[in-house]
Amino acid sequence: MTARPEDELLRLETAVAAIAANLVDLDDNPARKELDRSRLSGRTAAAWADATEALTELWDGYRLLTETIARARELRDVRRPGDAERARFRHKVLGASITLSTTTVPLAQRGLLGPGRVSATCTPGELLAAMEAAFATAVGVVTGASEAWDRLLPAAAQAASALETVRELTRRSGGSTATLDEADRRLRQFTAALASDPLGVQERDLAAVRTLIQRADAERTSAGELRETLTQRLADAHRLAAELAAATEQAHAAADNAADRFPPHEIAAVPAGDLRPDLAAIDALAAAGHWSLISPRLADWTRRARLRLTQLRDGAARNAGLLATRNELRGRLDAYQAKALRRGLAEHTELAPLAAAAREALSVAPCELTAASRAVAAYQDALTATIARTSR
Repeated sequence: MTARPEDELLRLETAVAAIAANLVDLDDNPARKELDRSRLSGRTAAAWADATEALTELWDGYRLLTETIARARELRDVRRPGDAERARFRHKVLGASITLSTTTVPLAQRGLLGPGRVSATCTPGELLAAMEAAFATAVGVVTGASEAWDRLLPAAAQAASALETVRELTRRSGGSTATLDEADRRLRQFTAALASDPLGVQERDLAAVRTLIQRADAERTSAGELRETLTQRLADAHRLAAELAAATEQAHAAADNAADRFPPHEIAAVPAGDLRPDLAAIDALAAAGHWSLISPRLADWTRRARLRLTQLRDGAARNAGLLATRNELRGRLDAYQAKALRRGLAEHTELAPLAAAAREALSVAPCELTAASRAVAAYQDALTATIARTSR
């Protein structure tokens, strides 16, 4: 059953709106930006070249569809359309009305009555279907690279951290580093391949690195050395836990001080969750003598605790900064008003409303610092200009 041109136009309008949003989202995707600025190789380089060509076709198709829809609307909105206008409207929406390319036929290949130029055309629906395929191609490369990076970069970082830990312990005990050197060489190769060819990298290469690190650790360590090292690391973890508790209390205090004074979206939230039960579980393993099980758990706990500590301190600093910024703006406003008073401009008809607006912006709760800053700046600029005029 042939679609009505009005229904097809509505479908195309809806599709174009979705296309615009999806193309913008794809352009803003962090993995897509990383692919653009990276020096790619191997499978990823070939796939991204195809995807880049597909993206170019997508934007060209979006332009052609937008132009076609605009012309179709004009034909549809003719007040008293005749048969010719209705036919043109129907052809514009349902017919092969879009010219994709025009090529010149070489003279040697033309017949006497043959055309000198040949155009490739399609219907808007056919163009839309081709664009969907091109979008799937581009998205497939971007999501594939993103998944590889998201999964393997942290894994490689953990392997590097484990390697350095084992190397330091080996250095202290005076053991051989040959296995670690091989693991380091392979890890560097894997990291370089992951950066330039995330679609072609082999995860088994990282697994081989982990195996080498584990072997080096087994060669190096004895039960006594392991117990001594982990005991120290556990003590460090408990000191870190105490820092976390203090930082959590400070973060809550800073958030409470900022609450109701500033818009909720400006206030940094205190991270949820409690890492103490996980540390208690590690303590239980130590008490049971399961030292070989502790190291990876303790490394993971320490990483998460340090991340949480950074988040807590950053959030507390941000919330304290809101109050500091508001106080600084109030101080600036007081200084400007004192200056106006010395100049006899305190009740100036232009300046007084600006000062009142700035004072109000800094006094209301919640306080929009951006608006308040603009209000103070407006009063400062007006005061400077007024003083300049009166001086002349």
